[in-house]
Amino acid sequence: MQSKFRLSRSEDFKRVRRIGKSYAHPLVVLVTQANSASTQVRVGVAAGKTTGNAVHRNRAKRLLREAMRPMLASLASGWDLILIARPALVTATLEDTRIALTSLLKRAQILPADES
Repeated sequence: MQSKFRLSRSEDFKRVRRIGKSYAHPLVVLVTQANSASTQVRVGVAAGKTTGNAVHRNRAKRLLREAMRPMLASLASGWDLILIARPALVTATLEDTRIALTSLLKRAQILPADES
């Protein structure tokens, strides 16, 4: 994922977690907040210690970034998103991750319903 699409500042993560709306799936949690100051979607990825050791956390974050990358072009603009890995994501495949993200983004009405 290109750096212009990344949510990286700690203040931004805190703002989205505090104000945003969350959507849960067994593999990942999506937290969304509209951002009127930006015309593009910015995505932050997090994996806590409950996900596993450093190897598992990094794999989970790589999976989330790669699953999100092809969807960025079709997302509604002006959103800040945080993807939080759950422990089950470590054993999931890329396709499972894409399906989970697609369902969460549709529930949040950020991905149009006819997209996949």
